[in-house]
Amino acid sequence: MTQGFARLHASATATLQGWSAPDEEQESLRQRFLSHLAAEPDSMAKAGPPHHFTASVFVLDQTREHVLLVLHRKAAMWLQPGGHFEAGDADVAAAAAREATEETGLTGIRLHPQLAGLHHHPLAAAFGRCRSHLDLRFVTVVPQDAPRVSEESLEVAWWPIERMPEPTDPDLLPQLRRARQAH
Repeated sequence: MTQGFARLHASATATLQGWSAPDEEQESLRQRFLSHLAAEPDSMAKAGPPHHFTASVFVLDQTREHVLLVLHRKAAMWLQPGGHFEAGDADVAAAAAREATEETGLTGIRLHPQLAGLHHHPLAAAFGRCRSHLDLRFVTVVPQDAPRVSEESLEVAWWPIERMPEPTDPDLLPQLRRARQAH
């Protein structure tokens, strides 16, 4: 494990240990994520085990009524911005903010310091050797500026939370509702 990924491993462990999950389902995921970190020292790197960590961000507008989503090229669905860790990321929150900036073009993203939630999802064959992502989800509130499309996305757009586009992850709406209330 490189020094950068060791730092991220420690950051993920500390973030998960310091987080109070809002319900039993999230607590179960928190425990599973901590167990995975303990068993897989390289799980912060995309080149690590097939089941590895990612970070994402629920980007909400100032009214908390709209969310910025990307039409993900590989997943072929609308999702929150996010992705893999890089060795140069200072910590897990910095990685999430970097990914959100890269995928939306928005600058100056400042995340709420606590996690918004956790999600473990299997991946389709289009993701190559990656089999699942253990996603650390954060939230930010920003002005509803015009986003830009990145190489990883087909489209980027603001959507009313109560009228999400199709297709999207069915777990996204309940997590968004919880995130906008808690943060």
